[in-house]
Amino acid sequence: MPFSTAKPIPRKEKISVSYLVEKLQERLKINLVSCTSNDCGSDRFVNEAELHRPGMALAGYVELFTYHRIQVIGNTESQFLDQLSDDGRKEAFANLTNFDIPIIFLTDGNNFPQYLIDMAEKAGIPVYTTPIETTRFMFLLRDFLDDQFAIQTMVHGAMVDVYGIGILIAGKSGIGKSEVALDLVERGHRLVADDVVMLTKKSSILMSSATEMSKHFMEIRGLGIVDVMSMFGVRAIRYQKRLEVVMELTLWDETRNVERTGLNHDTVSILGLDIPLIHLPITPGKNITVIAEVIAMNYLLKHYGYDPAVAFQDRVQSSIAEKASGAGSAPARAIEYFEGDFE
Repeated sequence: MPFSTAKPIPRKEKISVSYLVEKLQERLKINLVSCTSNDCGSDRFVNEAELHRPGMALAGYVELFTYHRIQVIGNTESQFLDQLSDDGRKEAFANLTNFDIPIIFLTDGNNFPQYLIDMAEKAGIPVYTTPIETTRFMFLLRDFLDDQFAIQTMVHGAMVDVYGIGILIAGKSGIGKSEVALDLVERGHRLVADDVVMLTKKSSILMSSATEMSKHFMEIRGLGIVDVMSMFGVRAIRYQKRLEVVMELTLWDETRNVERTGLNHDTVSILGLDIPLIHLPITPGKNITVIAEVIAMNYLLKHYGYDPAVAFQDRVQSSIAEKASGAGSAPARAIEYFEGDFE
């Protein structure tokens, strides 16, 4: 499998504060109002996805203060500052401004007195306020940062969305991965990427996409480059899809053991996550496209609690138990009575 040698690389090592604010406003539609000047903190960068609420630092304990993280100040911290005198607020806030904090976000519509804003401005720390409540803001911000700093890799294959299930078609070069993907598209399914698939680890899932260069294009050997979106329409493509199953195409080999029942489940490790793996040997006349659709539907059945392999095993074991007790008989047909269906 090519996945064993796939090199994990971070998508980004750092992002600028100005880029962060711009994307939060444009992509996440978060209402942010700058309390400091627009150029304040333009040279500062965020280096990790973790957030920090500086309650202990405001109270004076800075021994374990993770100042290099984004600081989020909500109602608890704001009310703590409100019960202090002006001099007490300045002293408490100085516990933050003495460090190179990348940015401070005030949530729930909280704000600072102007003299605290001036302290942040002097220290070069940008301060933004938002009306969004703290828990939701931190969820949105952390999700965005998780994506920016996610680990990713590139693998060789074709990624398709079949009945809502993300299937990565893998196999050696020239075995027919793109042809299978094209046939699936022609049958109404959706192409995510062909040839080079970008896989990004977000939390405990893998998200797939094409590269910027190759999105919605395919290479069909003997034909050349095909523009799937122009040929089949926008419904035939997806820009992202969760990876749920890897289908590896292999040439038929009589000496190789092939799974017959589906009771044994192989997996492949990609970026530390185990993904279900199905080895599919190719022989003349085998309809790989239909099998890919069945793989997707079978995955859906298992997801909703029904495993056909286990159900068949239970039926076989029940029949064996009946025969062992003497109650069994010769194999019976599936239907008890033919209802006059003569032809």
